[in-house]
Amino acid sequence: MANTTSNTYSKWLVRISWVLGASLIPLYLLQQHSIMGPVAIIALALLATGTNSYDKVKSLSYTLWILTAVTAAMCYPQYFLKIGDYTLSSAIVPLLQIIMFGMGTTMSLQDFMGVVKMPKGVIIGVLCQFTIMPLVGTGLAYLFQFPPEIAAGIILVGTSPSGLASNVMTYIAKANVALSVTLTAVATLLAPLITPLLMQLLAGQYIPIDFWAMMFSIFKIVIIPIAAGLLFNGLLEKPSSWQQRNSKGLVVLIGLGLVVASYFMYSYFSQLLSFVLGSSETLSTVNNLIWIALLAAGAAIILQKTVPRPERINQWMPFVSMLAIAAIIVVVTAVGRNDLMKVGALLIVACFLHNILGYLLGYWSCRVLRMDEKSCRTIAIEVGLQNAGLASGIAKEIGMLATVGLAPAVFGPLMNITGSSLASWWRDR
Repeated sequence: MANTTSNTYSKWLVRISWVLGASLIPLYLLQQHSIMGPVAIIALALLATGTNSYDKVKSLSYTLWILTAVTAAMCYPQYFLKIGDYTLSSAIVPLLQIIMFGMGTTMSLQDFMGVVKMPKGVIIGVLCQFTIMPLVGTGLAYLFQFPPEIAAGIILVGTSPSGLASNVMTYIAKANVALSVTLTAVATLLAPLITPLLMQLLAGQYIPIDFWAMMFSIFKIVIIPIAAGLLFNGLLEKPSSWQQRNSKGLVVLIGLGLVVASYFMYSYFSQLLSFVLGSSETLSTVNNLIWIALLAAGAAIILQKTVPRPERINQWMPFVSMLAIAAIIVVVTAVGRNDLMKVGALLIVACFLHNILGYLLGYWSCRVLRMDEKSCRTIAIEVGLQNAGLASGIAKEIGMLATVGLAPAVFGPLMNITGSSLASWWRDR
């Protein structure tokens, strides 16, 4: 009875959303632009709520909520730029570090064993990842003749590694999840070197690329949080013998000591390394590594003794990551709203082609190389789904969030729609 009532409720929400969506056409013809924004936002919110009750389209609910928030950012950008005196774009890099930390907590050294167990799949997957999407992105940037910074953003999406979304889509498609996880891990760890190199080669004609600065930025955003997540996960899941022997109070006290020590160690090493190295990006990276490692170790020790079921942390991290990705996309949309109004339609077409060609070329490249069907599907998904959040973070780090960051903001929601659709289609076959 409850399910029937819920389904009826969901059906009505979807119907109302379609009616409101259809009303946008006469509102546009009547030039009632001030009303169109709220109507579109309400329609998308109702559709996102309604589709969550349907198993076949449930995976689209998250993307629809992102589209709802993006529409709000397009209509009312002023509310997504600042909170008081705090500029919201400043939160993009910390949010990305939280996402990468979460990725690290779900990983282990076993994820990299796929390189040994499936060398052919890993080698072909990585090669496809860092050749097909960068070259397709470069071709589309040239074909559409976008302004230089917009063109560079498309190439940046192509040179970024795959993200956690690819693992989820691979699972839905009933493909090779182990290969997907290994490819995501390997591509992510290669990104600090490969992404700046490809950007310098392919996007250097559009914007100035500082290879070393970009490499250290990606290292700071990706490698340090993942390493902290791995350390956190290792200490949390496998407590050492001294943790098991000693009382909860003593262990928690030691953990708190590490957390406090992380602050003083950070300050001490800042002064010491400033004397040795001077002010540099290297200094900042080393400081962050020391601070995060000690903080993660202390937090892991405390949680291991105070949280009865540590696996709950891993259950919450995907949800936190989803919220962080949505926030990043919304802020980037608000910051680049004026530029997006100029090239929005063409940019959507370019990102769609980029995404679809990634799937097609990734799949058929593997078929030509005589790989099994599951591996072909896995690599196609890995190639087509990029880490748009990381691309947005890089755009922020190089000071071009409003322009270079637009393609990642468009590509993110779009790839979730196409990825979930493709995965569901493959699942039924």
